[in-house]
Amino acid sequence: MTKNKILKEDRSYSFRSYFELTHEADEILAEFDYAFANTHLDLPRSPRQSEQLGTIRQLIEDVLPLVRLSTETAKREILVAPVLMEVTRFCHCQLRIEYNLEVNNWLKGTLDYLLRSQNSLIVIEAKRDDLVRGFTQLAVEMIALSESEDMDVLYGVVTMGTAWSFGKLDRRSRKICQDIKLYRVPDDLQELMSILIGILEGN
Repeated sequence: MTKNKILKEDRSYSFRSYFELTHEADEILAEFDYAFANTHLDLPRSPRQSEQLGTIRQLIEDVLPLVRLSTETAKREILVAPVLMEVTRFCHCQLRIEYNLEVNNWLKGTLDYLLRSQNSLIVIEAKRDDLVRGFTQLAVEMIALSESEDMDVLYGVVTMGTAWSFGKLDRRSRKICQDIKLYRVPDDLQELMSILIGILEGN
């Protein structure tokens, strides 16, 4: 018996469309001939540390009790932007915000953030809630980037500001893996930044 297709040939889908679909990640990614797995990822890490790490942690800890993080915008400005700005400064890489990308009618839309170095790139998707469906959207964005950039391996992160979840795409094996571990901000800020920097440095 032939399984019904989720995506319709005559329809157009933005990246946001995949967040709104109620299907599981493995079912949606199968439409692009990708397998999906939750697993422990051996993520790159940099031994180098930002001298501003303590300042950023203290700033976030001081501000958190004073701000209601009830919207995606609030989380992006208070929790996500300070981390990415420091990673950008430390690595001297490019940071694209609300980056438009169009590969075809099924792979198009706006990436919340795109970090690009000479060695690698990272796509970051920020969500108000629901990391599960947020990762599905991130995974499709990673597929689009792998095709537009002609990259075999790339990394992505979906975040609600206080929690960050990494993913890795391997185009050769046609597999996308989501790391089982979540990184918390501010508690895991040092480890989180070590991973982001490690990916961008090509470690």
